[in-house]
Amino acid sequence: MNTKSSMLEGKKVAILTADGFEESELLKPRAALEAAGATTVIVSPNQDAVKSWTGDGFGESIAVDVHVSKADASQFDALLLPGGVINPDKLRIEPDAVKFVQAFFEAGKPVAAICHGPQTLIEAGVVDGRRLTSYASIKTDLINAGADWVDEEVVCDQGLVTSRKPADIPAFNKKMIEEIAEGVHAGQHA
Repeated sequence: MNTKSSMLEGKKVAILTADGFEESELLKPRAALEAAGATTVIVSPNQDAVKSWTGDGFGESIAVDVHVSKADASQFDALLLPGGVINPDKLRIEPDAVKFVQAFFEAGKPVAAICHGPQTLIEAGVVDGRRLTSYASIKTDLINAGADWVDEEVVCDQGLVTSRKPADIPAFNKKMIEEIAEGVHAGQHA
């Protein structure tokens, strides 16, 4: 029996990550995107592979498809930013990663960020005036960057989908797929 949906058929989603991504926050949304028909591409400042974080140590490694310096946001329909404490901290100091994120907002393309993932959005300068959520420990950082932070399972603001933690993944995946299916959001521009 084929359980693959065609809701996102023809859509290409970049997953921007560095070492230390929360394993479930990349693998489960990636599986949901692919089950909905999307093609996913791992984009990273790493050359060959990125290591996940699970529990209290590094876990599974996954292959990098495109180095962030060679990634072109115009080739993608949406962006996924998994969380993890280490991952976004590494991404936010990579100028190519920050520019890549900014390009999605400039084009009004859907962006989904979970847990600590919104830290990269702060560095990209795209949270001011936006309603979003995140892992509670970065609430103050987001508020200080101008975000309207709320404690909800999933929040959507003009194509920007955010969630708090791994327990929110089912709601996050559903809303992310819905927003990617809708496509470009006119009000999302940075």
